[in-house]
Amino acid sequence: MRSRFSTGGKRKGGRPRSDGSGGRWDHTYAALDLGTNNCRLLVARPANDGFRVIDSFSRIVRLGEGVSASGRLCESAMERSITALQICAAKMKRRRVTISRSVATAACRQAANGPEFLDRVANETGIELETIDAAEEARLAMTGCTPLLDSKCENAMVFDIGGGSTEVMWLRRCGKTPPELLAWISVPFGVVTLAETYGGTDVSRETYEAMVSRISDLLAPFESDHSLAEAVGSGSAQMVGTSGTVTTLAALNLGLPRYERRLIDGTWLDAQAIATVSERLSSMSFAERSSHPCIGEGRADLVVAGCAIFDAIFRTWPAPGVRVADRGVRDGMLFHLMAAADADRTQASEIAAGPSAVAAAR
Repeated sequence: MRSRFSTGGKRKGGRPRSDGSGGRWDHTYAALDLGTNNCRLLVARPANDGFRVIDSFSRIVRLGEGVSASGRLCESAMERSITALQICAAKMKRRRVTISRSVATAACRQAANGPEFLDRVANETGIELETIDAAEEARLAMTGCTPLLDSKCENAMVFDIGGGSTEVMWLRRCGKTPPELLAWISVPFGVVTLAETYGGTDVSRETYEAMVSRISDLLAPFESDHSLAEAVGSGSAQMVGTSGTVTTLAALNLGLPRYERRLIDGTWLDAQAIATVSERLSSMSFAERSSHPCIGEGRADLVVAGCAIFDAIFRTWPAPGVRVADRGVRDGMLFHLMAAADADRTQASEIAAGPSAVAAAR
């Protein structure tokens, strides 16, 4: 049971490996992201333009509930997460997944009992979770958003507002090759940790501004070191946002009666729309947020904190607008897994051909 979905990667790092030799087309892939707030799964098959999702799962589990205060994962949060992971395991088995990667992020990085929880997950679900550091989380989020990068812009700023941390990445497009990550910062606040610190149910204007100031202060050294505001503000560098906060703002801006990914992913929010919808959302009561179909009770106490983080990013780097991404770490994992399968096929072919044939071909 313990290695049912292991791809050969080590929990603390290392590139996941495939034992197949037919490249990406011979496999079914799964990418699982257990975050501070959500448990998300994508199951996919390769396609000419990337991949085709054949199954998915998303559930709010609040794994990081109380970690910022206690430094430990609580029993109820672990039980909720394991229940969700058991559903993911069943989906991967039913879809006959052959290559997968499953990662845990900020909550497991920060919790003293994170390693014990990962052992428990392996024993109870068969899923081998790997706790990734903030740098790897940033790299995967950047890769996942690559299809939304504007070919007219040499540089882009990509931000990912998570449950326990927020990553901001500065990258350079490199033609048809993957973008280069030039600089990044991880702020130790996401929607869960910020809401637990300042409150998320009834948020006054003063509290909201205090949240914005807290995040702005943490972002300021990154801007001071890299001087990115001019490029972002002029529009010569693109801004891309991936998070539940950004997609929620986009859904509210479009006036959707319920959330629909196909209408959100890749859409554009200009600066005026961002200001208008952020003000509208942050002024809603908890009951209004809970009853809104694009927010819901499970996120009603978190979304204002998310707006504050987004506001801090936008005040630090005022941009003409932001490209909305309903994609991120899971998509990045899928791209990497498929590229790794292709590399394994090439290596296997070269070994089969022998050194003389390889030398002659080159």
